[in-house]
Amino acid sequence: MSKPIYPCIWFNNNAQEAAAFYCEIFNKASILESNPIVTRFTAGGIVFMLLNGGPKYKVTPAVSYFVYCNGEGEINRLYEALKEGGNVLMPIGKYDWSPRYAWVQDRFGVNWQLDVEEINNEQKIVPNLLFVNKKNAQVAAARNFYMNTFANSMQLMDMPYPPEAGMGNGTLLFAQFKLNGFIMNAMSSTLQHEYDFTPGNSFVVECDDQKEIDYFWETLGAGGRYDMCGWLADQYGVSWQIVPAVLSELMSNPEKGPRVIQAFLKMQKFDIQTLLDA
Repeated sequence: MSKPIYPCIWFNNNAQEAAAFYCEIFNKASILESNPIVTRFTAGGIVFMLLNGGPKYKVTPAVSYFVYCNGEGEINRLYEALKEGGNVLMPIGKYDWSPRYAWVQDRFGVNWQLDVEEINNEQKIVPNLLFVNKKNAQVAAARNFYMNTFANSMQLMDMPYPPEAGMGNGTLLFAQFKLNGFIMNAMSSTLQHEYDFTPGNSFVVECDDQKEIDYFWETLGAGGRYDMCGWLADQYGVSWQIVPAVLSELMSNPEKGPRVIQAFLKMQKFDIQTLLDA
């Protein structure tokens, strides 16, 4: 696995519109590729894939994107842009964990947490997993599972619940960690929520060979659910796409691409040799 993980967001056939909006508001953002099914762009030091998947799945606040804004001017600008036509879940202001923070659901339904603070990394946008209801004590276990799954992982920050929360000694409210160099956040809530993880937000793992595909498929999917076309949900309900790194190149081949698509539509776990032979 030579490339980092990157997030995929499911859209109801307006992925290109959303990508154009994000590239307009985020600094140094640009489109990498775009076709009727998939648009990929880079912003905040990471790659996003936006998928035109239709109405089957929707995003939820269980996955959001933390933006470390490095200044009041930037957080104010992004707050105004993202809340237009969307919903403010937590208005911009001072909170216990930040001198200036906001949580906004934009007009496409995607959730963003804005923090005035700086992060000491090129990655300025960090996906966040929110563990709610019966899962709200599982942040540490999930973090450890992911760190044990991915090489070159590192624990960056742990923030336990205060004793008065009644969550048990050492239960994590927030954690930040690296998976193969890719920073992720995880947090929990003591409130009851009517949502959970869905395939509306997933994480793509591009694999260099069949051995890597087999490893991530079996390890991440253990205790979870296996779907079609490289998709799975892990034991916590978080969705992943385990795909060959060569897939984009094969699909873009005018002569071979249609056969490759027909081949992988029949697969659960990807078989690289079958794709190459298509």
